[in-house]
Amino acid sequence: VQLVESGGGLVQAGGSLRLSCAASGFFFDDYVMAWFRKAPGKDREGVSCISPDGIILYADSVKGRFTISSDNAKNIVYLQMNNLKPEDTALYYCVVLRTGEGYSTVHDCLDEYDYWGQGTQVTVSS
Repeated sequence: VQLVESGGGLVQAGGSLRLSCAASGFFFDDYVMAWFRKAPGKDREGVSCISPDGIILYADSVKGRFTISSDNAKNIVYLQMNNLKPEDTALYYCVVLRTGEGYSTVHDCLDEYDYWGQGTQVTVSS
């Protein structure tokens, strides 16, 4: 499994960024893809996830500001982040969770994952 994130950077509060995750090495129909983030001194947080059949979940902290989407033909997942706040500053990383019979369900996607990428840093200045 290979997950390669890009798109992070430094932005002022109120600005936008779009993260991308290029995925390979697994059968996509068996996995939910998600974004997690980890800020210094804080617990990791599941931000958003998208299932192969289009079920989407968001953390309450980003609802209405972030949008997850996927390009199944290119095996890329995006996270459009608008109205960014300083508290969004974190290392964002792309993850996948195996779902299906005998595995996790899509409703676990903001709590756990099986594989993860190296991450991309997002810094929001006030």
